[in-house]
Amino acid sequence: MNIIEARKIVGNKIIGITCHNSINLAKTAIKRKADYIAFGAFFSSTTKKVKFKASTKILNRAKKLTKTPLVAIGGINSTNYQNLLLNNVNLLAISGYVWNNKKYKPYKAIEKIK
Repeated sequence: MNIIEARKIVGNKIIGITCHNSINLAKTAIKRKADYIAFGAFFSSTTKKVKFKASTKILNRAKKLTKTPLVAIGGINSTNYQNLLLNNVNLLAISGYVWNNKKYKPYKAIEKIK
């Protein structure tokens, strides 16, 4: 569903657009006033099949285009998140690391990233 139709349904709620690894999709999301723009997957993930790989270059390109918050998705964990933060990402999607973590319970997994 496109963001215009989604806004009609949810009103003034937060709507993010996943742009995979495409600056063109990001430009469309900016134009249509997405509340956040997500890129990824940055790493292999067990949460879902990775169809698109993104690099930090896209974060830096997107940051030059907008002040819209940028979200990194895909395989992010306590050992690889810092480089994303150093490359203009505002938020991290870490659901797999938190909920599917075989080593740490959710609160401990979050603590490891703080």
